[in-house]
Amino acid sequence: MTPSDTRKFGRTDLEVTSFAFGTAPVGNIFREIDDQTSRAMFDHAWDAGVRYFDTAPMYGHGLSELRTSEALRWRNRDDYVLSSKVGRLLRPARRDSIDFAPWVNAAPFEMEFDYSYDGTMRSFEDSLQRLALEHIDILFIHDIDVYTRGAAQPEVFRQAMDGCYKALAQLRDEKVVKAIGVGVNEWQVCHEALKQRDFDCFLLAGRYTLLEQDALNEFLPLCEARGAAVVVGGGFNSGILATGATPGAKYNYAPAPAEIMDRVAKIEAVCAEYGVPLAAAALQFVVAHPAVPAFCAGTRTVEQLDQNLAWFQHPIPVDFWVALKGKGLLREDAPVPA
Repeated sequence: MTPSDTRKFGRTDLEVTSFAFGTAPVGNIFREIDDQTSRAMFDHAWDAGVRYFDTAPMYGHGLSELRTSEALRWRNRDDYVLSSKVGRLLRPARRDSIDFAPWVNAAPFEMEFDYSYDGTMRSFEDSLQRLALEHIDILFIHDIDVYTRGAAQPEVFRQAMDGCYKALAQLRDEKVVKAIGVGVNEWQVCHEALKQRDFDCFLLAGRYTLLEQDALNEFLPLCEARGAAVVVGGGFNSGILATGATPGAKYNYAPAPAEIMDRVAKIEAVCAEYGVPLAAAALQFVVAHPAVPAFCAGTRTVEQLDQNLAWFQHPIPVDFWVALKGKGLLREDAPVPA
């Protein structure tokens, strides 16, 4: 498995590399990354053969799209695939009036949710301006999940299915974008969206991993039946599948509970037996599913990116996956790398 391997993106005519470069970190989430480091990571990913890049207006209040633009501006537009998102509008404001948390030293725009038809069209046009591009290949409706919207989620979801979807379907019909979808933290929201509307793809953060395979019950089979592609982000479950069951390990952005620590420790024992880095198994597992053409990872340094690229290519014997299933650490019906 290599990062430059290309795969068909569901039922669309797009092809994406199996490793995608996620740009939330270059939006300065939690701490600042300088321009030189951001550009160096883009260039390093490109040199490694990565040709799928994912961004969003939310990431750094527009900073991620601006840095993506700077890094890709003079690349041949037909040589890469780019996805961004809708659901938020950015409006210029004084820096000292903006609450940037959790972003640090972000771009001087206030964010507001807007899932209306007009707001979606405005968001798309604004992204084209920040990216300095004539088209965006994939657009996801962003953050219409319970994790982000809480008790308001049912109404937000309805607004998005009516407003956002109408706009995105029109853009797809006009061939301004090639694929439309939903990007959230919960497979259940993706599943409901696919049942209600004609989506091409999904960006699912952290809900199909070595630790979580409930998406195999209903959502992923429906994606296969409908030809919908699923890009998986958060393959480390926010940390523990990279760090292992160490003190302070994070699971879904919080300290890992005892049962998760125990399960990861058991997976690590199998990893040690077969000489497989835990993180390599985590990355390669997700892209073994036929509905998952790409894994999307964000990094803060060239060294972190290099490490992810190496894990993605690390040889893993078939017997390793057999052992995980034999010990009940992986679902029997979970597809694994051949």
